[in-house]
Amino acid sequence: MSRWAVILAGGVGSRFWPLSTPKRPKQLLPLITQSPLLADTVARLAALVPAEHTLVVTNASLVLAVRALLPDLPPENVIGEPRAAGTAPALAWAAATIARRGRAEDVMICVHADWAIGNDVEFRATLARAAALAEHEQSLVTVGIVPARADPGFGYIEPGAPVDGTASDGARRVARFAEKPNRETAARMVASGYLWNSGIFVWRAGDFLAEVRARSPEVAPALPHAESGDIATFFSSVTPISVDEGVLERSPRVLVIPGDFGWDDVGTWAALHRVRDRDDSGNATFGDVHAVKASNNVVHAEAGSVVLYGVSDLVVVTREGLTLVTTKDRAAELKQLLDALPPSVRERS
Repeated sequence: MSRWAVILAGGVGSRFWPLSTPKRPKQLLPLITQSPLLADTVARLAALVPAEHTLVVTNASLVLAVRALLPDLPPENVIGEPRAAGTAPALAWAAATIARRGRAEDVMICVHADWAIGNDVEFRATLARAAALAEHEQSLVTVGIVPARADPGFGYIEPGAPVDGTASDGARRVARFAEKPNRETAARMVASGYLWNSGIFVWRAGDFLAEVRARSPEVAPALPHAESGDIATFFSSVTPISVDEGVLERSPRVLVIPGDFGWDDVGTWAALHRVRDRDDSGNATFGDVHAVKASNNVVHAEAGSVVLYGVSDLVVVTREGLTLVTTKDRAAELKQLLDALPPSVRERS
């Protein structure tokens, strides 16, 4: 079995403003370690998949920046989408690329560039199990995260009937995918054995392309352009859609295995409190930060020094010429904040 890694690194996002900008989006920021999230992701996968089999799918405008960040990857492995079209077209293009360069039977391990992973060893072991299952069952495999809490910020997966056979490794068929619930529904789902929908997908390239042809009229007609390598025509021809909606929710060939390796999608500044190292008072900091009689704050000081005194549960972000101060509870509302700001502040790059 030959393995490939596909890292989805598109999008610009506003949830990490003022650090994230169109020229330097979330995946290029050092939000958890001293390295950008994308560099951490590639390093985490290196023991599982070689650089020549690692593809990064990103915005066309970011190709040069990504290539500079990842000099060990062949330049042609950084793929620039000429148009943002969702994860179904992005993964279909990647699958067709793998089938062209390798074989349709090669297994592709699909992850996002902007996650936090607490246990790299268990993460890789779970991906290896998923790859073996995808090859043996010729199915589309997703890794469902064992929930650490009832979180309304994630989608959920309801595991269905168990998969028979010695190679099943605890796999179940997916009964359904559930959108982000309210907190009360999330608590019921966790109590009933639902898993978080991580967005980790593992399958043979040919199996995925077959399901796209059979299930996704938004993408299927454009597949000949992907197979011939015509990226501009392919992306201009598809209807934007997510892989969950466009393929997985329509396919009877989807399996799920549980994963428990400290996964977090780091969706807001407040989420960094869960994944960063914290001091004895619970402060998660980056840069030159001094916290005195202060607790449970998130501080990212890219420019200057930040001093906190007698405050709790704040988010403080500094960059050259701009400082954001909010609470952890309101950190998810940055879109509303940006809509209220004048363009001279909101669009500062």
